[in-house]
Amino acid sequence: MRRDKLHTRQNIVEAAHQLFYRQGYARASVDAIAARAKITKRTLYSHFRSKDDLLAAVLARHSELQMTQIREIDQRMPTKLEAMIDSLFSQMAEWAGKPRYSGSGLTRVVMELADLPGHPARAIARGSKATTENWLAQRLARNAVPEAKKRAREVMLLIEGAAALMLIHGDHTYANAAARAAKRLVDHSN
Repeated sequence: MRRDKLHTRQNIVEAAHQLFYRQGYARASVDAIAARAKITKRTLYSHFRSKDDLLAAVLARHSELQMTQIREIDQRMPTKLEAMIDSLFSQMAEWAGKPRYSGSGLTRVVMELADLPGHPARAIARGSKATTENWLAQRLARNAVPEAKKRAREVMLLIEGAAALMLIHGDHTYANAAARAAKRLVDHSN
């Protein structure tokens, strides 16, 4: 793909990512995406066959960004178990405290597509969430937590629940409650 076509495609994906994240998939129109990318709708459709194809590209890009974010979190995270859990959930509380916090973009999009189980966005989101869960299982295993994969799945429930409740209530202290629950969970597994 020529450089200018690649740049245009990346620009479209970035514009769509911003609108999908802020407005949701259903409310973000193709016209608005094209306007934000400063292109015509026809140009957008020359790069993507449909809004669904564009969403798949956005979520694939989001997954790449999430992997970068996980690596950054991992580098900052303490190695000891309790401190690791505190760090993980305090970073969540920090994100929730930012203006315009709107929760996990992947989770919100998949909720919008709940009636479309075969939609490609759901497979991308599943893969991304599984990557996070596997990373967490590795961190727990390094701390000799028995059945680290099971505990990671349970902690993922706390992460997703805290993210949803922080969004609903606008109260970042749900992250603190989730951290306390996660510490009890891994402590009782010993």
